Amino acid sequence: MRTALVIGTGLIGTSAALALAGRGVVVHLADHDPEQARTAAALGAGTDEEPAGPVDLAIIAAPPAHVAATLADAMRRGVARGYLDVASVKGGPRRELESLGLDLSAYIGSHPMSGREKSGPLAATGDLFEGRPWVLTPTRDTDTEVLNLALELVSHCRAVPVVMDADAHDRAVALVSHMPHLVSSMVAARLEHAEEAAVRLCGQGIRDVTRIAASDPRMWIDILSANPGPVADLLADVSADLDETVQSLRALQSSDEAKRREGATGIEDVLRRGNAGQVRVPGKHGAAPTTYESVVVLIDDQPGQLARIFADAGRAGVNIEDVRIEHATGQQAGLVELMVKPSAAPVLTAALRERGWAIRQ
Repeated sequence: MRTALVIGTGLIGTSAALALAGRGVVVHLADHDPEQARTAAALGAGTDEEPAGPVDLAIIAAPPAHVAATLADAMRRGVARGYLDVASVKGGPRRELESLGLDLSAYIGSHPMSGREKSGPLAATGDLFEGRPWVLTPTRDTDTEVLNLALELVSHCRAVPVVMDADAHDRAVALVSHMPHLVSSMVAARLEHAEEAAVRLCGQGIRDVTRIAASDPRMWIDILSANPGPVADLLADVSADLDETVQSLRALQSSDEAKRREGATGIEDVLRRGNAGQVRVPGKHGAAPTTYESVVVLIDDQPGQLARIFADAGRAGVNIEDVRIEHATGQQAGLVELMVKPSAAPVLTAALRERGWAIRQ
């Protein structure tokens, strides 16, 4: 791939353009808002000048509701040898294109499974997709050349290609992305009018659950409008679990011992099913989940503290597998939870204590 056209210079489009430009591809940028394309160009993502002729690959990074129309326009103008979109739903746009009677041999659907709570070109980074799955949904009509161009794009972005059927993809993202986002938003909504004294008690757990609720509602309306059925089906199942859980909690309030036991059994069931589901979430680098041991360190909220901890861990020969930070309420301090292999935990604990760090048991 020598040339590309990115249509839509938001977070995903600009990030892909930055990655391609960084690998020597000549990238042309277009957007319904010319100022946004100019911003992306100023960031080094390419040029906002029109290409002189057809490019190798056109990447459509428009919202799901506009993908089919944008693709159809680009294909009719013959702007590229191959066409690819990066919308978070795949079945709907493909069916819209089919209904327009377009030749889809030059088209392949795709979805990079990466993003941020922020949007727009200023939020873009050239490494946004690194190590992340990038779904490709070719059909029997997709030209081999177009599939190869898509694989080259994924490689330039240092993502991991995953080939799926379009409708299977939409059911999968409803489960792992769209439904969880709505649940996160519903939990976060409980905080809107909560007492300030209660909100000040927020810890890492509530931050983890509500993090994705910070995303742009307008963007998510577009996404959910393109995949409402599978999301609604999943939320109906969650609703049934929620109703049973509420009934179990009410039973725990009863003065009848048998009802309390029944309530406890109901709560235990949902918690155990949650355990069973959580362990299926892929671990580091997409491998099977690994059990780590935590070493919790108290640090001051000052520049260089994290760098010192990581350097001291490195001197001890310990690899930090993951890290979490919880800031103390009302204090310039926090707890850093270092996840390491169980055999490394005693070594790291001893090394950090020797270097003056306060370890929390």
